[in-house]
Amino acid sequence: MRVNLSDTKLFVEQAGRGQPLLLIHGFPFNHEMWRPQIEILAGNSKIIAPDLRGHGQSPPTPGPYSMDVLADDCASVLEKLGVQQPVTVCGLSMGGYVSFAFFRRYPQLVAGLILVATRSGADAEEAKKNRDIAAEKVRTEGTQPVIESMLPIAMSPTTYQKQTDLVQQVEGIMQKTTPEGLISALMGMKSRPDSTPTLDKITVPTLILHGADDQIIPTSEAEAMHAAIQGSQFIIVPDAGHLPNLEQPQIFNQAVDGFLAGLKV
Repeated sequence: MRVNLSDTKLFVEQAGRGQPLLLIHGFPFNHEMWRPQIEILAGNSKIIAPDLRGHGQSPPTPGPYSMDVLADDCASVLEKLGVQQPVTVCGLSMGGYVSFAFFRRYPQLVAGLILVATRSGADAEEAKKNRDIAAEKVRTEGTQPVIESMLPIAMSPTTYQKQTDLVQQVEGIMQKTTPEGLISALMGMKSRPDSTPTLDKITVPTLILHGADDQIIPTSEAEAMHAAIQGSQFIIVPDAGHLPNLEQPQIFNQAVDGFLAGLKV
């Protein structure tokens, strides 16, 4: 379905019934990256999986897309859908950055956090320069060169070499991101604040999931978040890179399902 916001319409997939689980996709993906979770976790939860503006079936708007803007979009989606109880917010990579912003802006709406393949720190100067380089490449050459540069590092080397069908699936999802959306998200991530000071303020149950072979964000950064968020759970997903929900969906789903079950006690 499409949800009308003040300045755009966002595509949102819903499935299941029960405790609401908001799935916030990474860059440059869309809700389709959560397909193994939508199909399985909907058995016990109400899944809400939006396409962020400029991604998937949601049209682009003038950028940049700050993490606050994207968090506000998610809150508006919940309001428009009539979700009144606090939700578990699950964000992967950029979706994790949005999750931090969502927690800061709407703590009363958060029942729990699931932080996947993400980091709390802001971009270092080299990372900011790389965002600018990628954005300029999109302006001059389109999205495909950026997608092709991301594909080998988005998954573990083993996944990339042996799961060719999954690699093609991931590429197809990325290709649905508009150039405007890709550039605007890059600029939003480049300017995002450091969320490390937020960590010791997180008092809701928190699960941190990280691929053992993540080539984009080192496992050490997930370990640091775990140490800073009191009472958090930390699971390293074996044989997975930056997309553990797709590379090891059974392990991922079991971890999330168990975490959600604990929230109901």
